[in-house]
Amino acid sequence: MIDAERRLLANALRDPDNQHFVLLSDSCVPLYKFDYIYNYLMFTNISYVDCFYDPGPHGNGRYSEHMLPEVEMKDFRKGAQWFSLKRQHALIVLADNLYYSKFRDYCKPGLEGKNCIADEHYLPTFFNMVDPGGIANWSVTHVDWSERKWHPKLYRSQDVTYELLKNITSIDLSIHVTSDEKKEEQIQPCLWNGITRPCYLFARKFHKETIDDLLQLFSNYTAL
Repeated sequence: MIDAERRLLANALRDPDNQHFVLLSDSCVPLYKFDYIYNYLMFTNISYVDCFYDPGPHGNGRYSEHMLPEVEMKDFRKGAQWFSLKRQHALIVLADNLYYSKFRDYCKPGLEGKNCIADEHYLPTFFNMVDPGGIANWSVTHVDWSERKWHPKLYRSQDVTYELLKNITSIDLSIHVTSDEKKEEQIQPCLWNGITRPCYLFARKFHKETIDDLLQLFSNYTAL
C-alpha cells in the first residue's frame, strides 16, 4: 500500500503546478464545493496527516525492535492512511528510504505474531520524527468506526440524509481513542490557521448505490 501511495505521489509531482496532494478512494465524497476545499488546503502551511500516540495493542503493540536504532518505540505513531500533503512534504516522503525501509521490512501483518499495517504507521511516525509541527494530526477525510469492526461503516442509500452530512460537517474536534484497557480519548480542536474550523472536507465509505442520492442531496446541501 505504501509503495502504491509513493507511486501516486511521484506521478503527481511531475507537474510543478501541483502544490497539494490528497489521497482519496472511489468510496470518498466531497463535503463542500471545490472553492471551499481548495482554499482550506492551499491557504495554510500544514499537511493533514492523522497521527496519535497509542500505547495499546493496535498501536505500539505493533512496533518491532528491528526498527532500531532509526525508529524508537517512543516515536512510533498511528493514524488513518487518508493523507493530504503539501508539496514539500510529498517530496520528502519520496526522498525517504531510511525510515521507509524499516516499515517495508518490519511492519507486516503476521510478522512476529503482530498485525502491523504499514499504511497506518509509516507516515504518522515519519512526520512525528521529521516535522511534527508541520502536520495537523488529523485527516480531512471522515471515517465512521463506531461499529468497532475491522472495516469502517459502509453508508448505503438509506443512510444518505441531510442530517448525516450536517453531522459530519459540524465536527470541529479531532478525537482519537487508544486501544489499551484505558480507552483514553485524546481530543484536540481542529485549528485552521489558529481558527477552529470543521475538521472534514471529505467522507467515506459510500456504497456505489448512493451516487444518485448524493447528487440530489449535494445539489441542495452545498448551496448552504
